[in-house]
Formats: sequence, C-alpha cells, structure tokens
Amino acid sequence: MNKIVLIGYMGVGKTVLGKKISENLKLAYYDLDDFIEKKVNLSVEDIFKSKGEIYFRRIERDCFEELMLKDESFVLSVGGGTPCYYENYKLLQDENVISVYLKASITMLVERLKTEKKTRPLVAQLTDEQLLEFVGKHLFERNFYYNKAKYTVEVDGKSISKISEEIISLLG
Repeated sequence: MNKIVLIGYMGVGKTVLGKKISENLKLAYYDLDDFIEKKVNLSVEDIFKSKGEIYFRRIERDCFEELMLKDESFVLSVGGGTPCYYENYKLLQDENVISVYLKASITMLVERLKTEKKTRPLVAQLTDEQLLEFVGKHLFERNFYYNKAKYTVEVDGKSISKISEEIISLLG
C-alpha cells in the first residue's frame, strides 16, 4: 500500500497533478486544504484571516496525520508549507510513502502566483515586486524540507501530462 504525496511551493501544480495521477492510477485523491476546509467548515483563507497561521498549521498537522494513518493507497497534494511545520516531513519518511517534490523556478512560480494572489492568503497583499522577493526567500527557507522528498521532479516548461507520466514512471 503506497501513499503518493506531492509537495512543493504554492502554484507549482500539486492539485492538478494529484488529480491527474490519481485518475491514471485509479487511486483515491485527497487535497489537504480541501480536507481541512471540510473538517473545520471554513476556507483556508478564512482560517488565516480569523484564527491566524499558527492555528492553521496546527489543524493542518492534525489533518495531515489523519490522512497519513489511513489504511489505503492514495494520492495526496499538500500545501506548500505542510512539510515545514510540526515535523510533518517525518510523516513523509515512512516506507509506504512515496514523496515527490515538484520543483519549479522562482520565475515560473512568480508568474503563476501573480494571477492567483487573491486566492493565496500568504501572498494576497504583496505587490508583484514583493512577490519575487517573498518567493525567493520562502523557497530558500523551505528547500531543506522539500529536499527530503524521495524524488524530485523539475516542472518548468513541461505539460501536466508529461510531469504526471514522469512521476508514474518513478513509481516502478
């Protein structure tokens, strides 16, 4: 039984790829943010606004652990910060977990996030210039955790189909 967990920075395509891979492998698919929203009956954006990031990270940890304890194979897309808090990265080290770091350049991430800022609580208030610096700094801080993934797949310039084929081929 394998749990395929996609990690990487926000905007890298974890949700779209997770759905595609689960469809191709005929496995259940979970999006951690969706799971959290159903659990607390609030959007991630509203959780950040009303209760703050620390509260969100605690709920995120509980929900992540709950999913990882499920006795089934599935594909899971987690938030960009998930591996970086409450030692969540340790849950990715289990022998039944295949973690894949979807790695993108700062330039690609900033271009994507510019159009998605309204739906991203961590960057919603940033100007495009601030966004570049924010993403660069964040990626630097998070690389330690992202690089603990079993596999790294570069995504720049590749289609969703190509990336999903690449990930599926890694699974053996």
